[in-house]
Amino acid sequence: MKYEVTSPEEYIKSLPDDRQIPFQKLREIILKNLPEGFEETMSYGMIGYVVPHSLYPNGYHCNPKLPLPFISIASQKNFVAFYHMGIYADKKLFDWFVSEFPKHSNLKLDIGKSCIRFKKMNQIPYELLGELVSKITPIVWIEKYENILKH
Repeated sequence: MKYEVTSPEEYIKSLPDDRQIPFQKLREIILKNLPEGFEETMSYGMIGYVVPHSLYPNGYHCNPKLPLPFISIASQKNFVAFYHMGIYADKKLFDWFVSEFPKHSNLKLDIGKSCIRFKKMNQIPYELLGELVSKITPIVWIEKYENILKH
């Protein structure tokens, strides 16, 4: 579901009641663990965490006017989506996450490319997501991103 809002706070307030607290908690764990240099923004109708133009003037290759995306979180019709471009771009990180997930959840991992889907709001593995968020700095993300563009 796309929400026409201008700030993360407005986005969360616009969610159904049963999603507001889990979504706020997800946002807090991201902000707590996000390496210095990333910025929180609204992007593509979602809350996004990006490499700002001040660190990466080239911006996103699909639209250089936009900063380089890294993580986004969104409330979809049947799930909360956690988009992490790093797990899509880094097989070692992806493999780490897949192996750690069962230690934090008894649910089957629902993942596709960069999207991790959570259908049960009371079973989001916040601490694991916080650890995932902390594993890539903006400089490392820029290097991985540019390496992908070259291939």
